[in-house]
Amino acid sequence: MRSASFISILTFATLPLKAQPSNQWASLFNSKDLSGWHIQKEKGQHGSGGNWGITEDGCLFGEQNPPGSGNGGLLLSDTSFSEFELELSFKPDWGPDSGVFVRTDERGGGWQIYIDHHDNGNVGHIRLETKPYSVAFRPFGFSRIHPTKPELKMEPDRRPENLTEGVYEETCTQEEFLAAWKTEDWNRMRIRVTGGELPIIETWINGLKICRFDASKTKHPKFNTEKARKVVQPAGSIGLQVHGGKHWQSGWRTYWKDIRVRRM
Repeated sequence: MRSASFISILTFATLPLKAQPSNQWASLFNSKDLSGWHIQKEKGQHGSGGNWGITEDGCLFGEQNPPGSGNGGLLLSDTSFSEFELELSFKPDWGPDSGVFVRTDERGGGWQIYIDHHDNGNVGHIRLETKPYSVAFRPFGFSRIHPTKPELKMEPDRRPENLTEGVYEETCTQEEFLAAWKTEDWNRMRIRVTGGELPIIETWINGLKICRFDASKTKHPKFNTEKARKVVQPAGSIGLQVHGGKHWQSGWRTYWKDIRVRRM
């Protein structure tokens, strides 16, 4: 997977997503180039955008720009979405902090579905992440049992507010996640976003329902709906994240393929 036709970019030639009838899937990635995507237009909390390219076998990859520099950011769909389902396959190296963002703005702010593939990490739960206001909704995390082996162990999140009853309407157990997750292999994620300004977000990994989160009803004690309404938007881009910061080492990447979407 390391062999790649590398593309370091500031802007891409863009093509609009074709008109898409309701309930019909449309591809968001053609496996050849980055048509239909662009780097965030404004610098955000993770940086100016990251490096994005295509591997020889037609997968999308992301890394810091330059690698290991601390400068990350988001790759955003040219098309805006409000209520939709998204499916994609992903394979992160061990160590990167990444995610899928929905209803995202040009600074890379929006609702994040975690892909934090590192010690004390999480995949599939939700975070509100904008520069003015962010809140994590993360009931548990995983770490490696041994630094160089793929087996994972699970533990509750360290922040007691994330364990409050009613944070999620539904969430899988730690044991269910471990049974579904394929370490060092491709995993398939499904995301459903519905609702108004404060969305309902549902996620699945390899067929397992990870969570159902209703931002208008969550009982997370540190979440303020009025603050959230000031920083979120009812529609926006789909975003793929390269996290900023020095913890992301040179050579680490996240890989993506088979990205498709349908409006609801």
